[in-house]
Amino acid sequence: MRAALWFVGLFALAVALALFAGNNQGIVTLFWHPYRVDLSLNMVLVTLLGSFAIGYAALRAFSALVALPSNAKRWRQQQKERQMYQALVDSLSHLQAGRYVRARKSAQVLLKISDELRGDHADVPQDASIRAIAHMLAADSAHALRDVTARDTHYEQALNDAAPNGSQQQQEVREGAQMRAARWALDDRNPQEALERLAQLPPGASRRTMALRIQLKASRLTRDTQSALETARLLSKHGGLSQEAAASIIRGLLLEQFHHTHDADQLQLAWSSLNPPEREVPEVALAAARKLVELQGDTCIAREWLLPVWQKYLQHAGSLTDLQTHRLFVTLQLALEDLDAPWLSRIEAAQRAAPQDPLLQYLAGMACMQRQLWGKAEQLLHNAVQRLPGGNLHASAWKALALLAEQRDDETAAAHAWRQAALSANL
Repeated sequence: MRAALWFVGLFALAVALALFAGNNQGIVTLFWHPYRVDLSLNMVLVTLLGSFAIGYAALRAFSALVALPSNAKRWRQQQKERQMYQALVDSLSHLQAGRYVRARKSAQVLLKISDELRGDHADVPQDASIRAIAHMLAADSAHALRDVTARDTHYEQALNDAAPNGSQQQQEVREGAQMRAARWALDDRNPQEALERLAQLPPGASRRTMALRIQLKASRLTRDTQSALETARLLSKHGGLSQEAAASIIRGLLLEQFHHTHDADQLQLAWSSLNPPEREVPEVALAAARKLVELQGDTCIAREWLLPVWQKYLQHAGSLTDLQTHRLFVTLQLALEDLDAPWLSRIEAAQRAAPQDPLLQYLAGMACMQRQLWGKAEQLLHNAVQRLPGGNLHASAWKALALLAEQRDDETAAAHAWRQAALSANL
């Protein structure tokens, strides 16, 4: 459609010119004493147009001739820029392929070309950012080659090129360089330096996923459990770790934190800082309650911590592993001191609901013994030892029966019970 319109327009112009030129009787007279020159108007118009075209062409040719040196210089600079970008691609590809020597050489070629362009006062887009990236590529290669001196030199030059008060891109390149340096410190088994590098980041950059992962590893290496725990929670919240990995890391850190507590108050403070879902994790609750008992803390608090695990054992059969179940009953046995009526009724109700469960019989027997219900305790423990597997619970049941026998002065039953306890403990 557009081409058809152009043709119509050209035909219309040709018709107009033909009508104007064909019937034009105008004459232009030039007087130059003593001469007189008469020219047709059409000739004068054609001559003027021709002169204008020739003059314009001559001026364009002269301008192109004058601009030839600058164009040649610009062409050479463009070729160098292309070589510089090619060196950047080569360095990246060599680094990814593990060819660290070639990667460093390509980065050095890039820097050399950049210096030449700067010497020619060429205006290269994003020159400072490209130079900083090249220095970091060379530094990464030097780090892989264990050339620490060259690595640190290139890193400092990268920071100089990527000024903190520069453009947004330069700031991002600088932040990336600082994170990379923190990773190098971790590789060198220097977590304190890694944390110092991260501390130099702006507040927004320090909460990025990569920075948090580096901080998590560094905190774990420095045994800063509280900082590592907070970092792991942030990573879990922002999706920086899978749910399974986050749960495993947080669980391990909590267990480590409980292990390094030295008094009951410190342990209770650590427990109060936990999130509700973390308190319901069986390993966490069992470890905290066991540690509280070992620190001679309040057994009522220990039983309160164990309540979610106890309910999970009663309500969901098989939800606890055999090891968790064993640790639950061992910890409950240790926390039976000053047993209150609600917990006693809770244990007795569970035992009546599952009369064939030896673990519940054992726990109910130990609870009754703690409350000085000797007869009921002996009956429950006798039933429990017949089905309990060998181990410390079996041995503990026989010890309790031996103490009950000694209390009623039955030396024969006491000796038999002590012998069975010794045999169970050796299994």
